[in-house]
Amino acid sequence: MKLKNEIYDAIIIGTGIAGLNAAATFGKEKNILLICKENSWDCNTFYAQGGVAVAVDEEDIALHIKDTLEAGAGLCDKKAVEIMCRDGREAIDDLIRRGMEFDTDEEGNLLYTKEAAHSRNRILHAGGDATGRYIHRFLMRENPHRLLYNSIVTDLFIEDGYCHGVRVFHKNEFRNYYAKAVIIASGGVGSIYEYHTNASSISADMQGLCIEKGCDLRDMEMMQFHPTVFIHNKGARKQLLTEALRGEGAHIVDDTGKRFLFEYDARGELSPRSMVSRAIYDWKQKTGREVYLNCSMFDEEFFRHRFPTIYHNLKDLGFNLPYDEIPISPAFHYAMGGIETDLNGKVPGVENLYAVGEAASTRVHGANRLASNSLLEGLVFSRRAVNDILRRDVYFHVKQFPIKEEILEKPIDKALKNRLRSLMWEAAGIIREKEKLQEALEEIEKMLKKDIGKLLRLRLNTSRNIVKSAIYREEPLGAHYIIQKGNA
Repeated sequence: MKLKNEIYDAIIIGTGIAGLNAAATFGKEKNILLICKENSWDCNTFYAQGGVAVAVDEEDIALHIKDTLEAGAGLCDKKAVEIMCRDGREAIDDLIRRGMEFDTDEEGNLLYTKEAAHSRNRILHAGGDATGRYIHRFLMRENPHRLLYNSIVTDLFIEDGYCHGVRVFHKNEFRNYYAKAVIIASGGVGSIYEYHTNASSISADMQGLCIEKGCDLRDMEMMQFHPTVFIHNKGARKQLLTEALRGEGAHIVDDTGKRFLFEYDARGELSPRSMVSRAIYDWKQKTGREVYLNCSMFDEEFFRHRFPTIYHNLKDLGFNLPYDEIPISPAFHYAMGGIETDLNGKVPGVENLYAVGEAASTRVHGANRLASNSLLEGLVFSRRAVNDILRRDVYFHVKQFPIKEEILEKPIDKALKNRLRSLMWEAAGIIREKEKLQEALEEIEKMLKKDIGKLLRLRLNTSRNIVKSAIYREEPLGAHYIIQKGNA
């Protein structure tokens, strides 16, 4: 059956902060289609707790740049970092002008908190520990554009160096949509790891599709693991315990009460995430002890007001906070690497194709993302991408592509997905060994030769890229901690 062409000024894949802010930047006069894999709130933005980092004033910009570069361990693109930190204040002020409300004191002054590896308080938050949810709700409320729910992008129409549109599986049928520009804002790779904090829809499909279309991924060995996660809840997405807890005084202890982090780094709980994650992992391996987050230094009323999401979620699981210690483990949290782009979010070698947010690699995070820089990156680079699209105003001629039926899932897929998650956690997790990575690569290659559905194939494409990148980088750097066998 031939369907009527649907042509848009832009198609945006994803409804997190980067996708929704891109839609807002286009303005109401443009015809924009937002594609959402499941529900609009099933994105990492919605679950972001800590806040959004931003230079407090002009004087703080240079310090924010310095902190970001130091956390990135030499792998950042300095120009990208300067853009994010300098343009970040305007992006936040623009949100506030449009009506976004961050937490303030009684006089109406913005409240800033501190997180690991920041040299000063510069983290804005909303709803205590519900910053992402508040920003997402605000951006959804002001969105004037069409939003296609429960839709899976299965193909990018790239031909002769141009991206013409996408194929989507929606309401049990495949549909083609065309646009002057396509923006990928689909998030990271969480679902390929056994333990992760990501929304359930974040499964590395678009990264795998870009590989098949000849687009490059960059720095995919740089996977960030959040050190403080409650992993004993049911479901794939584990309960994140925001870094702001440690920023405001919570301690990490073992079951004897020992604050062992100081044996690994003088900054203790305020060490960079990669260091804290490795310290917890190593301490548990070395001593066999359990590790906990101790919040008993907080007043109960303050804790309930400042961290309502954590308070209520863990209360439902039987915890009496802030008095009970919470058992913690590191879990996958954020992909620093992604689809290669320039500083405007444009994918090199393909006209009309852009990537922003966690799906993209502008190298702003380098080898280790500075806490709470991700929401800021999504705001800043989504604006830059849209402005670049509007500035180019590329001539667009609709090139029709056939509507093809594709087998997205096959019976064998579920068992292989579960095996992949375990494999990636064991081999490409917090501490890596080249031999285990090589074995994982061989197993992934075997999976790819099986009779599998397209969605699993895309997930395997991305996983293979992560493992290959980890093998190629033989020396430890930032979040990529690779060792010789037997030498932790």
